[in-house]
Amino acid sequence: MEGRPRGRLRVHLGVAPGAGTTYAMVSEARRARDRGEDVVVGIVETHGRAATARLLDGLEVLPRRTVPYQGTTFTELNLDAVIERAPALVLIDELAHTNVPGSRHAKRWQDVTAILDAGIDVVSTVGVQHLASLNDAVERITGVRQGETVPDEVVRVAERIELIDLPPEAQRRRPAHGDQVDPAPAEYFHPGHLTALRELARRWLADDDRRNLDPAGGRIGLPGARSGETRERVVVALTGGPEGDTLVRRAARIAARGKNVDLLAVHVTNAAGPPGGDPATLVRQRALVETLGGTYHQVVGDDVPRALLEFARGVRATQLVLGASRRRWPFARGVGATTSALSGTIDVHIVPHEATGMGRRLTRPGAALTRTRRLSGWALALLGMPLLAAVLVPLGLSLPSELLLFLLLVVAAAMAGGMWPALAAAVFAFGLLNWFFTPPVRTLIVARPENVLALVIFVLVAVMVSTVVDLAARRSREAARSRADAEVLSTLAGHVLRGESALPSLLARTRETFGLSAVTLLERSDDPGEWRVVATSGGMPATGPGSADTDVAVDDRLVLAARGRPLEANERKVLEAFGAQAAVALRQQRLREVADRAGPLAEVDRMRTALLAAVGHDLRTPLASARAAVESLRSTDVTWTEADRGELLATADESLIKLNRLVSNLLDMSRLQAGALGVRLEPVAIEDVLPHAVDDLGPLRDRLEVDVPPGLPEISADPALLERVLVNLITNAVRHSPGGEPVRLTAGSDDGDVQIRVIDRGPGIPVEAHERVFLPFQRLGDRDNHAGVGLGLALSRGLTEAMGGTLTPRDTPGGGLTMTISLRRAS
Repeated sequence: MEGRPRGRLRVHLGVAPGAGTTYAMVSEARRARDRGEDVVVGIVETHGRAATARLLDGLEVLPRRTVPYQGTTFTELNLDAVIERAPALVLIDELAHTNVPGSRHAKRWQDVTAILDAGIDVVSTVGVQHLASLNDAVERITGVRQGETVPDEVVRVAERIELIDLPPEAQRRRPAHGDQVDPAPAEYFHPGHLTALRELARRWLADDDRRNLDPAGGRIGLPGARSGETRERVVVALTGGPEGDTLVRRAARIAARGKNVDLLAVHVTNAAGPPGGDPATLVRQRALVETLGGTYHQVVGDDVPRALLEFARGVRATQLVLGASRRRWPFARGVGATTSALSGTIDVHIVPHEATGMGRRLTRPGAALTRTRRLSGWALALLGMPLLAAVLVPLGLSLPSELLLFLLLVVAAAMAGGMWPALAAAVFAFGLLNWFFTPPVRTLIVARPENVLALVIFVLVAVMVSTVVDLAARRSREAARSRADAEVLSTLAGHVLRGESALPSLLARTRETFGLSAVTLLERSDDPGEWRVVATSGGMPATGPGSADTDVAVDDRLVLAARGRPLEANERKVLEAFGAQAAVALRQQRLREVADRAGPLAEVDRMRTALLAAVGHDLRTPLASARAAVESLRSTDVTWTEADRGELLATADESLIKLNRLVSNLLDMSRLQAGALGVRLEPVAIEDVLPHAVDDLGPLRDRLEVDVPPGLPEISADPALLERVLVNLITNAVRHSPGGEPVRLTAGSDDGDVQIRVIDRGPGIPVEAHERVFLPFQRLGDRDNHAGVGLGLALSRGLTEAMGGTLTPRDTPGGGLTMTISLRRAS
């Protein structure tokens, strides 16, 4: 709710299903209710446990929301009812619960976030098996994959996390004693599994405590959150394979063990090879990374280990997490081994997974030629040809058969190594065929013309085949590069759709993608030849297009300048796309700035219009009454009796008092908005302030009933301001109370604060309008033109908060409105 601080979260963390988190949560709620707190039950699942159901007796339970789905009706947390009721504390069970499709949010923890944003405290429960970073560890322990998870950061922001522990023996005895436990697979309740889950929960909680010990240790986030701050950075390499989930969770646990640790995931798109992973899997793993508080990045590189290390060094990573190689061959050198050998000071963690040693996918036909393939082609050309000749000479086959066999070897060399090994093989084969197999043998002379034709056709076919293969390899390389560029642009589009198109972030992504040292967006100034740096990322920025290694013109005024290395032509095309998006981001940024400047101006204009409308009548009315009374007294045409003169003077006095109050409210509101209101806090007894406030009410004092018990503690307040607040609230309550109904003023103390309540029996205010009544120049529901300028409640809240207190509206039981002033006790 507007004007209300964000709510606080308390979580009961269970070591296993049935540990008693719900019972502990409801017990805490009963203690809070006994202390006088406003507690309601949003949703609690008893799972048939009689002891928990008995604890709910006497607590206010909000009605659930019914949701039809696939012919069945389900009940869910009624988010709107919780926010409308606006209690001080609400109980919401099972934080990781998945809502029925059609709900406002997919997960219950998202409902809890909305409730906290509304200023309501929440007590909730979650089992260790539902924490996202521990999902794979719980599966290894129990053999059961938990489908419902909650991001660790949602739980870590809790003001208090209480571990609900139950020894394995006691937990296994619960069903035997008639207690129902949470519905969960039997694998959870093996003694060894329960012991391992308890240890897992304690370690997670210990990691969380270590993070919170250091006031500088923040949650996992973007690198460089504080300048000059030493931060650890853990980078996890994703291939798009199924092992990525395991790697991300392991990296998150490594990051959680330290303080000030960032988690970054990177996928290297191989520009010289086939796609490196399933795009849908990468999208899901990206969501997992962001759920765990990390960031996702994508870079392009021909050499995956070197591209990975360049990224890690670029972000100043201290640890690198990779999956173990899938290669079956014991002597094959995988990405992990190569990266470890080149890592230098970066610690490399090689994590085993289910796909370890299961082999890699076969390379797609038509992939670009690698160094290994080119070497294989030359080996076939230079070694294979003599070996084939040595095999065929003793056999004495016919020349056509020998030509076909040599042609087959030439085609193999072309398929393996491309054009140049194939051409070399064709020339070598021509010489071998001529020397060993074309009569007269052992000479370079060809006796028969048809043999000459056969040899020439053989060479032409070999050249044509090698040309086609080389062309296919080039096209494959171009397609791979285009695919890599498309993936980069797709990632860029994803950042835009996710609201990450802020200019600095976009330039940082550009620098990471191309491995540059600095990327700068330049704008042409009005002076010829002068350029202005709009935004930059990385090291020393380019001051103009001439000082950059590569620059692309975005439009007639903007240029994207890159430093670090000259970019190739195909890379420039992608850079142009980044530049176009940077221009869009710049325009959006400037539009936001204009909107931010226009917003306050529009609000000032609205306030001015409302003020003029209010002053136009409400200040003129008492002025007119006072003037009429004074002019009547000065008139010599009428002889006034003493009673008439007294009544006219009373009218003038009452009008001037009203005018003075209106002007004072306007002045005080302007001081509040300007932050120039002087507040002098001192110990004050309510009994000393009330008489002055009652005297200021004038004739309205007869409609007030005061019920203030003696012996209340003194409060810390400004007596004059508190008097103003009370007069405004009582005047407002009397004006809205029906004739003959008194307004009651009561007071009491609780938990270190003293509450003063002004209670009326008027029509009340709808719950959704409770906050609107505190806006200046609002006269919600008033139709009386003498009601004032609508500053009374706005000023009352402002003055109360200036004294360190709160002013909150509540519905009066039986009808009406209760305004509660809460002020701290004097120390």
